[in-house]
Amino acid sequence: MNESKYPTKVGDIRPSQLLHTFGIGAVVDLPNISVMVMGLDEWDMEKCFPIIEPRLLSAVQAQLGDTVQALKGPPTVSEGTVNVSPFDADALVGAPVALFPRWLRCPQCDRLARSDLGIFEIKTDKFHPDRVRYVHAHCPGKGKSPTVVPARFLTACPKGHLDEFPWTEFVHSGEPCDAPSLRLVDEGVSGQTTDIWVKCANCGKQKQMSKAFGEQGRGEMPMCRGRNPHLRNFQEEPCGEQLQTMLLGASNSWFPVILSSLAIPVSGDAVEQAVADHWDVLHEAESLPLLEFLLKAYVKRGEYRQLTKYSAEKIWEAAEKRRRQTNIQDQPKTFQDLKRPEWMLFSQPKEAPQTPDFQLRPSQVPARYAQYIESIVLVERLREVKALVGFTRVYPPADLFEVGEASQQSVGPLTRGDPTWVPAAEVRGEGIFIQFRENAVRKWAERDAVRRGESELLQAHKAWRTARKLEPPEKGFPGIRYALIHSFSHALMRRLALECGYTAASIRERIYSSDPESDEGAMAGVLLYTAAPDSEGTLGGLVSLGYSASMERNLDEALRAMQLCSSDPLCAEHRPNVGAGALHGASCHACLFASETSCERGNKYLDRSLLVETVADKARNFFDSRK
Repeated sequence: MNESKYPTKVGDIRPSQLLHTFGIGAVVDLPNISVMVMGLDEWDMEKCFPIIEPRLLSAVQAQLGDTVQALKGPPTVSEGTVNVSPFDADALVGAPVALFPRWLRCPQCDRLARSDLGIFEIKTDKFHPDRVRYVHAHCPGKGKSPTVVPARFLTACPKGHLDEFPWTEFVHSGEPCDAPSLRLVDEGVSGQTTDIWVKCANCGKQKQMSKAFGEQGRGEMPMCRGRNPHLRNFQEEPCGEQLQTMLLGASNSWFPVILSSLAIPVSGDAVEQAVADHWDVLHEAESLPLLEFLLKAYVKRGEYRQLTKYSAEKIWEAAEKRRRQTNIQDQPKTFQDLKRPEWMLFSQPKEAPQTPDFQLRPSQVPARYAQYIESIVLVERLREVKALVGFTRVYPPADLFEVGEASQQSVGPLTRGDPTWVPAAEVRGEGIFIQFRENAVRKWAERDAVRRGESELLQAHKAWRTARKLEPPEKGFPGIRYALIHSFSHALMRRLALECGYTAASIRERIYSSDPESDEGAMAGVLLYTAAPDSEGTLGGLVSLGYSASMERNLDEALRAMQLCSSDPLCAEHRPNVGAGALHGASCHACLFASETSCERGNKYLDRSLLVETVADKARNFFDSRK
């Protein structure tokens, strides 16, 4: 990673973190400074390799517009480059960043000032990027020039804007000061905001930082200016939201908005599928001789040996067919259900084409669960591609809109104009797909007790959206069917994590749920999978638990654990609460909640009483606890 103002490397992060943790618009807390990842306008596209996944690209275009022409991985150095000198150009390959916040504080004299005022000086170290820092060269305190630290407070608004804390305006309450000289003084040992004061050495005014938070802070803090520091600009008009104070490094300062899809086969023809898998290179071959040259060059380098199975003529014919299909003028795009095509293959595994990145094998359903489960499919190989289409602040995306929703008012942009590409990442791994019996789910959903529970959950859903000024309030409600599958997913995921050899945080869910009344038909299933960025994927520990004997034992243990929670009876008696906005029933961290890397809905729409009988509810369980 390189700091945009100073031509030097300032740190390292993993490529996947540029999507999930420290993406565009996020603040990266380094050992001595904090920086912000800048927008795509400043990225070096030539160092970003393309990632081919047509279904996901179409979904991104429906979300951001047809200007998006590609999915690209993070900037990387040339393949085979090792031991890069810090003075080489390759040493600066990475995501561009800029110092943020620019307000810094000296820990010795408590001086608070912007980095561009000349009070603090930057010290770089090309051989040790983690040692890049700012110092207070003329600090009145004793000893050497101390390393200064970033100011620990920022401001943000729910529309995705982020700004520096208005230190001068805050301490002076909007009144002018001829030559403000600020200090940020911590007068206690607890670090609480009641012990932190902002003081002006010039006029003597001072104010407690606690006044910038809570209801009192609404009167003290200004309105949002609509600033996007990652784009180095402000929007044309103020956004009208009230600024909220937050701590530097707060988890709610940045949430990624990510679309993901599984790379499923596009054709049953082996040649056409091979061309689709390597289209990032083959699309450049505009003639048969050029194609033959490309094939020889890449195969000689040890790449794309899969293509050597076929003649150049057959590959050219398949490439021309794909090119004609690509050149067809499409109608204006609408968001496509990325999960529906995957469901069609998972529900018919014997008919699904097999590729190096997609391999299915049906497994036998345990006899005691045959009345509930239609099929179990071992996904021995899968490839998942994720694309970053924006970000939110203050509230996570699941609280503001459903995936694919047209409204983008709360989503932070990736570029100043219309993006031509978006960052993406691909991982490979394995999983287990479980399909529920549709007639069993329908019969269960028609129970009076289940209907009452669905109505209760719907009211809580409406209250949740109303509290966040989202209209219409009923939009995005997943239904009781989703809550059942979601709860089952978490229960089984917790159990599998004990035996599969992977951590609980590395197992993820992909839920397939839609009502029978939907236009494209009902879905009721879940894919539990794990994946890694390594080209070889994972090692098979999860798939091995999908065989009948292992699955029966794990289902037994998973459902047995849901009958009693260590937090009972409080957990079992918990209901979706309209007043508090809780979107879960009988569930907590001791029984159903999973890490945020595993759950696709932020631990909402969970209720273990939908699975088995609990101490507080014996009328809504899908599985018969007596079996």
